[in-house]
Amino acid sequence: MSLKDRITEDMKTAMRAKDSARLGTIRLLLAAIKQKEVDERVVVDDVAVVAIVDKLMKQRKDSIEAFQKAARIDLADKEAAELIVLQAYLPARLSADEVTTAVKAIVSGLSVELGRPVGPADMGKVMGAVKAQLTGKADMGQVSAAVKAALAG
Repeated sequence: MSLKDRITEDMKTAMRAKDSARLGTIRLLLAAIKQKEVDERVVVDDVAVVAIVDKLMKQRKDSIEAFQKAARIDLADKEAAELIVLQAYLPARLSADEVTTAVKAIVSGLSVELGRPVGPADMGKVMGAVKAQLTGKADMGQVSAAVKAALAG
């Protein structure tokens, strides 16, 4: 069963259970998926769904931070609940050590491919290669920090 099908089934389950908070979050996710399909005239696969979930999670984290600064704990709690629902649709995340190891392997592979050591000027090339392999598997903020550390050292 594809991830999109699983989300649709979870929506039906939430409807039957009358779980309005979960249902609202799942509907928001399905709307974002449908929007991508309509905009790009494609049928999204699991990788694209994970990218959409990742994007929605980042928005929730930013909103939580903003609401906490504004002392709107009620809204921050609502966003945190949505974040928990969205996390269920992501694959298991890599640990910090696994991210660092993966980034180092990609940097050394890119260095061999270019025939020279990779430096800070190659940040864009490295991030492109890293994104292709680690999107949805790791927090991209953590990945970016690991890339900067690998290029600096």
